[in-house]
Amino acid sequence: MKKIAVILSGCGNRDGSELQESLGLLLAIDRQGWQYQCFAPEGLFEVVPHVDVVDEEEEGEVVDMEQRDIFVESARIARGNIKPISEYHASDYDALAFPGGMGAARNLSTFAFDGPQMTVIDGVTDAIIETFRAKKPILAMCIAPTVVAKVLGKYGVSITLGAVDNAASQVAKGFGCNMVACGPTDVCVDEEHRILTTPAYMVATHISEIFDGAANMVAKLSEWI
Repeated sequence: MKKIAVILSGCGNRDGSELQESLGLLLAIDRQGWQYQCFAPEGLFEVVPHVDVVDEEEEGEVVDMEQRDIFVESARIARGNIKPISEYHASDYDALAFPGGMGAARNLSTFAFDGPQMTVIDGVTDAIIETFRAKKPILAMCIAPTVVAKVLGKYGVSITLGAVDNAASQVAKGFGCNMVACGPTDVCVDEEHRILTTPAYMVATHISEIFDGAANMVAKLSEWI
């Protein structure tokens, strides 16, 4: 049975893995009759409120939220079946996949804070490089392709972040990527480097588009593995 590694970055679109994209990806994998194993890094991150929480004593200022652990929050999506990213080995899996959500830009990398000067955390960098060198496919949704771009852009990989003229695409292009414009359910296919990306909520407006885009991406993966 084929087995796909899925790297999560927390729980929630503003500061972790986007739930609808994550579930769409996991569902698409399951419908192929494959298994998936979720991974996440360990470490604290700054929580971003998903509703406006205000402090009346501070005249409506948004309340600073607590820190949480990326691994513990990611376990919510995986229903507890999750491993630390340090345990990922490309030889054990047929492909590596990243759902979107701002956790990719805040917790897996510093894109949200540093833009073109972004860095990617060591565990994620190692996982991407190991998978790439093993010539196994890498999948990414929404904003997560920026992480792939930082690590593999020097190889001239092709990815999509929706439009080719948005800020994220310009940063990825600066890393050496070929940017491809895609609609919400389209898949950017890089046959040479075995990379699949779909824009998801970079351009999508309906949850059905998220699930269709994930399904289309995984369907293409099935042709490769």
